[in-house]
Amino acid sequence: MDKILEGLVSSSHPLPLKRVIVRKVVESAEHWLDESQCEAMFDLTTRLILEGQDPFQRQVGHQVLEAYARYHRPEFESFFNKTFVLGLLQQGYHSLDRKDVAILDYIHNGLKLIMSCPSVLDLFSLLQVEVLRMVCERPEPQLCARLSDLLTDFVQCIPKGKLSITFCQQLVRTIGHFQCVSTQEKELREYVSQVTKVSNLLQNIWKAEPSTLLPSLQEVFASISSTDTSFEPSVALASLVQHIPLQMITVLIRSLTTDPNVKDASMTQALCRMIDWLSWPLAQHVDTWVIALLKGLAAVQKFTILIDVTLLKIELVFNRLWFPLVRPGALAVLSHMLLSFQHSPEAFHLIVPHVVSLVHSFKSDGLPSSTAFLVQLTELIHCMMYHYSGFPDLYEPILEAIKDFPKPSEEKIKLILNQSAWTSQSNSLASCLSRLSGKSETGKTGLINLGNTCYMNSVIQALFMATDFRRQVLSLNLNGCNSLMKKLQHLFAFLAHTQREAYAPRVFFEASRPPWFTPRSQQDCSEYLRFLLDRLHEEEKILKVQSSHKPSESLGCNETSLQEVASKAAVLAESPCASDDEKTLIEKMFGGKLRTHICCLNCRSTSQKVEAFTDLSLAFCPSSSVENLSFQDPASSPSTHDGGLTQASVPGPSEEPGVYNPATAAFVCDSAMSERMLGSPSDEFCCTENTCVPSESSTILVNKDVPQKPGGGSTPSVTDLLNYFLAPEILTGDNQYYCENCASLQNAEKTMQITEEPEYLILTLLRFSYDQKYHVRRKILDNVSLPLVLELPVKRTTSFSSLSESWSIDVDFTDISENLAKKLKPSGTEETCCSRLVPYLLSSVVVHSGISSESGHYYSYARNITGTESSYQMCHQSETLALASSQSHFLERNSPSAVIEQDLENKEMSKEWFLFNDSRVTFTSFQSVQKITSRFPKDTAYVLLYKKQNSTNGLSSNSSTSGLWVNGDPPLQKELMDAITKDNKLYLQEQELNARARALQAASASCSFRPNGFDDNDPPGSCGPTGGGGGGGFNTVGRLVF
Repeated sequence: MDKILEGLVSSSHPLPLKRVIVRKVVESAEHWLDESQCEAMFDLTTRLILEGQDPFQRQVGHQVLEAYARYHRPEFESFFNKTFVLGLLQQGYHSLDRKDVAILDYIHNGLKLIMSCPSVLDLFSLLQVEVLRMVCERPEPQLCARLSDLLTDFVQCIPKGKLSITFCQQLVRTIGHFQCVSTQEKELREYVSQVTKVSNLLQNIWKAEPSTLLPSLQEVFASISSTDTSFEPSVALASLVQHIPLQMITVLIRSLTTDPNVKDASMTQALCRMIDWLSWPLAQHVDTWVIALLKGLAAVQKFTILIDVTLLKIELVFNRLWFPLVRPGALAVLSHMLLSFQHSPEAFHLIVPHVVSLVHSFKSDGLPSSTAFLVQLTELIHCMMYHYSGFPDLYEPILEAIKDFPKPSEEKIKLILNQSAWTSQSNSLASCLSRLSGKSETGKTGLINLGNTCYMNSVIQALFMATDFRRQVLSLNLNGCNSLMKKLQHLFAFLAHTQREAYAPRVFFEASRPPWFTPRSQQDCSEYLRFLLDRLHEEEKILKVQSSHKPSESLGCNETSLQEVASKAAVLAESPCASDDEKTLIEKMFGGKLRTHICCLNCRSTSQKVEAFTDLSLAFCPSSSVENLSFQDPASSPSTHDGGLTQASVPGPSEEPGVYNPATAAFVCDSAMSERMLGSPSDEFCCTENTCVPSESSTILVNKDVPQKPGGGSTPSVTDLLNYFLAPEILTGDNQYYCENCASLQNAEKTMQITEEPEYLILTLLRFSYDQKYHVRRKILDNVSLPLVLELPVKRTTSFSSLSESWSIDVDFTDISENLAKKLKPSGTEETCCSRLVPYLLSSVVVHSGISSESGHYYSYARNITGTESSYQMCHQSETLALASSQSHFLERNSPSAVIEQDLENKEMSKEWFLFNDSRVTFTSFQSVQKITSRFPKDTAYVLLYKKQNSTNGLSSNSSTSGLWVNGDPPLQKELMDAITKDNKLYLQEQELNARARALQAASASCSFRPNGFDDNDPPGSCGPTGGGGGGGFNTVGRLVF
């Protein structure tokens, strides 16, 4: 029969005839044949299968072999023995190589035919050894796929025990050697199918024998981390990732990133190759593992690897967005790489040139999936442009391309950036060893205490959070300058963009510290704030004078000494107040005007003066708590500025009450402050760097007989103190006014009115008073209610436009009586004026913690408020009324703003307030701000910043070009951005070195960290059991500011 079949398949008969005859041969298999005939038939069919010239011959071989093996099983079992199979696997078949896939297919079919025979067990044992040998020979993908098919159907052929681990490791290495040189879609699909079969085999083995999984993964890492340049592992290894249980991510990543035997070069190679895996189609979870490894490296602070890999691979990842099959994973990895790379715009700018073409391409195809993808990509792009504003030439085409897609809110952008940074605590894996020392979850940067510098830190943070002021400072072009404003700009830029948890403002501190401030000792934050604003103001004025005198020369911005500032300011003070265009930045942001009017009650003659101010010092209303205090200590409230640099104060106990001279400012400072002054007096004022004292010491003493204000028993509010400050006052007794017209001391009425409101209203609460009995400055610990909305009464008039004005007066009058003033108000002094209430929103609060001005601690609460904040309608009909008395309209508790404030407080619970406590920055709430003194009696509000609501501030219109100021803040100068980028990279290197040092100290005890947040038992200003103030009685040595 075998001769007939052999002649048939090689004959030239028609194919249909051949098929009929073959069918007859197959049917004849049922008849008995002797052993030699069966063996001859098996030899023939084997030859046809393995060496058939055409598909028909191979098909005939399969059909006949299967039929005869079924009916003559013992004979086939004898033919298909270990020796025959071993010879096929090791030597091949005649001209057929042993690595030909046909041999494996033949053995596969043969096993199926003798599956029920006892001898199959011998074949299984043989194949367990042979398949391991074959895998070690690195078979091609096609052969490996056929082997996988065989082992999937006959798992008994898979090596057992320790050999199973070796087999899996060798199979991983084999996959690592796979290559597909073809670019044709058909061949590529076939290649992917072959790799998938092999990876599925490994998955089955891992499930059956879990002990093989970890060694296999170690082999994967060994392959991809190899630094051998002659070998590049195949991307096909990506097919294994989807089979690794996701619950193993934490353990595996920590094991890899903390293994001291894994060198940085190897880890870099491994991460790069894992990122290359993103191009493997159909592989799942590759992006998850890549991101997990990126986070794991950040957790152990190996930032050098992250920087190198990101810059090397970011463009490749972006290019993967073009391919639909791998787009979701590529976008996830791209997002993480960009959002975490926050120390420099370098990575983002590598992909910027490719964004527009990608967006246009996806917009044109109109597919829903493309639109959804573009929404995600647009959000990512907005986040990056927000973080790295200042490159309009790069970003304008992108903004135009994505203008039709929604833009995320600023709050969402900040949240995304804060959570994604390498140094973010929320970015680390759950099992990471230590908490990172990067920015807190607030995204804000603290200021390092340089030695009792909390007074500066609290003020700087309050100014930084004054959004409009910060933006104007950052927008100044100060390249080449060495001015104090340049140093403030540098400090603001670092607070906004540094990766550090806290920044050390050493350069700014040395430049801005008042010369009479003793280093490393307690100082008054209010005094520092006034000095700082005055220095900035004077500096800018002098620079403007220099630029006007030397228009053809480049403006030199070398730091000006205090003596130069004082002398040139005195010259400028003689000129009238500048127009809005000529105002300095400090005048535009913090400058207001206050009119003082004194009327002699005998002859009705009047004197008046309009003076500029940058802050108002508010005294406490007379009450039992301050009944024994003779005056508000001036040292707690110095005020400085140009022209008539004056300061509100009252005399010390050694001074005699004088007369008020209308030609001069009726304010003096105590002797202690006078000793600090620089410069010499002018004809009319004693003008110095810091103050001006009238030639005649005429002051106003506190009158203890003044009736207490109604409601004095309840907690006073800032509104009450402001009313008290602006209330009319009758000058009688020892405090009579010297009237030049009468040429004698006379009773007089004094009123003060705000005629021009500032953009930012600074209010200082005069809490430090002089105790005549013990000759010390005591702190008034009274609680003060802080309204979220403050309405400032402003009265505009043109009748005093010809008056000379002087820059910066800080007025502190503590002897005021409302009712008498209203009864004795002369009718002849009424003027036509426009009165209105200007709404302000609370922006920041500087808190003093302690019981003495010589000890304690400063910290601040603040939030972001801009001129474009959502509008709260606060229009009142009273604004249109002409008031009979120049000071008859006072803010009342039941004013319309009270309802608005309540609504604002409710909304405020969901808004962000921040607590700045030197290096620590945490989230807080307005409720915490309000209750601080009731919870911690020694912690009291001291300096308040209010932002004028819905103001446009009349500044340069460049702030409105939000298309260029992507995040609201202006673009930084290149010099400044380069400095920040350099420092951020240095910081990451420092963190990495520290992490490596800690890793070498494996035996060291674990550190415990005090959690961020508000502690209910200790006040924010405390550093120990005694809280913020410390100290007991007056003989206790006060603690220094910490």
